[in-house]
Amino acid sequence: MPTIDVRDPADPAEPAVSSAGPGDETLAAAVDAAVKTVRRNAAAFGALYPDSTTRDDRYPLRPATAEFAEGANRDWTTSFWPGMQWLSVELTGDAELRAAALAHAADFARRVHAGEDLDTHDLGFLYTLSCVNAWRLAGDEPARDAALAAADHLMTRFLPSAGIIQAWGDLSDPAQRGRTIVDSLMNMPLLTWATETTGDPRYADVVARHVVQVRTHLLRDDDSTFHTFYWDPESGEPLRGGTEQGAGDESCWARGQAWGIYGFALHHRTSGDPESLRAAERCAGYLLDHLPADGVPFWDLVYTDGSDAPRDSSAGAIAACGLLELASVSSDAARAARYEAAGRAMLDALVTGYTPADAADSDALLLHAVYDAPKGKGVDEGCLWGDYYYLEALTRLTLPGWVSPWWPTTTADGGTDGESA
Repeated sequence: MPTIDVRDPADPAEPAVSSAGPGDETLAAAVDAAVKTVRRNAAAFGALYPDSTTRDDRYPLRPATAEFAEGANRDWTTSFWPGMQWLSVELTGDAELRAAALAHAADFARRVHAGEDLDTHDLGFLYTLSCVNAWRLAGDEPARDAALAAADHLMTRFLPSAGIIQAWGDLSDPAQRGRTIVDSLMNMPLLTWATETTGDPRYADVVARHVVQVRTHLLRDDDSTFHTFYWDPESGEPLRGGTEQGAGDESCWARGQAWGIYGFALHHRTSGDPESLRAAERCAGYLLDHLPADGVPFWDLVYTDGSDAPRDSSAGAIAACGLLELASVSSDAARAARYEAAGRAMLDALVTGYTPADAADSDALLLHAVYDAPKGKGVDEGCLWGDYYYLEALTRLTLPGWVSPWWPTTTADGGTDGESA
């Protein structure tokens, strides 16, 4: 496995790596294995949705609740499933997977128009990967309309006093008001896309205000991140940082740090804001400086080599994508080369050490992830978002000219008005 050298001695702000990452044959084999699993899962689940994490390496159907049947489209993770299908379509042109992804887009349209399970900032995850993809790759007008409806619903979570999009839950519950989380950065591309699609600047204005607040209050002086931060909902006064899924309020939850790299880099791409570029670099430097020898993070960056704490391969997959994105937007060639190498090295570590020996051994593309360690949820299992970002990283490195769904300038024919990486 590659060893990632976390810092360039000449400039502590610049992470460096000792591996150029996986070769073409390794990447091609990894893509083939991943797409094989996506095809098998698509046939098995049909119109239904797998649960967020595996159990003993197999995805069960999403459990039934009092409101939803088994396998229903609910919660924040269902879109990673059609997201993987769309990536596979782009990689292979598979017509059956394209039909499956479009069917899921129709179900997401039904969900937003029916008002089902929408009390979350994760509408960006949900509708970028399902409906924005269906619009940009297949010209699906109902999917476009559904994505805009989701963006409008996301705007109802904006708290003007604090300048934030609020995180989870019913906002009539006082405990849910005045809080955001670092993951929110990855939900902002839906709003930026809505501005570019409609010409209405309100969505992008909210993004600009929200990102400043995340940058100012969730990114700590030592370049680590809080998972969550609270504001007084009436006055907008910043109150305190904390965690829901990290080892402690002052530790650094690995997946959150990875979201910071990727989310700030994406904001710089769409806004040109140099402070967001610097924030992404700071997040990258801290994560790379706190990796174990094999280059895949523990679930919280407080843990180091010798710990028996679980790894979180999903944090590694997100970080790999974020580092590759950061490399593509960096204005400094030396830094860009280092981020590119770091992303490739992290992906190599995942391919060689965190995938099933045989695609038939697991429903997951990527093993050894963690959903929520403090609550004992999805520990050392596969997960939908880990699978998605692993396949996205593979796609970035194997599909020339690939256009990301997170870049809001994408158009209905799959082109872009901006530069691609």
